[in-house]
Amino acid sequence: MAMAAAEIERFIKEALPDASVEIRDLAGDGNHYAATVMSAAFKGKSRVQQHQMVYASLKGRMGGELHALALTTSVREDSL
Repeated sequence: MAMAAAEIERFIKEALPDASVEIRDLAGDGNHYAATVMSAAFKGKSRVQQHQMVYASLKGRMGGELHALALTTSVREDSL
């Protein structure tokens, strides 16, 4: 079962309330997405830790409801 882009965004924003989130459906199939996430919560975290935070926000849906998510993360400077 595919996962809607709005649902991905909702999960991320629940875990990272200050996040700026942009979701793109890469294949038009609801299974392959790219996400750009900016959050002050990423400050001092490695890129791997930032990605782990985003994946954790999806509460185990990666690999099941959500097949693929390419991530770009960065520290949101305007909320520091």
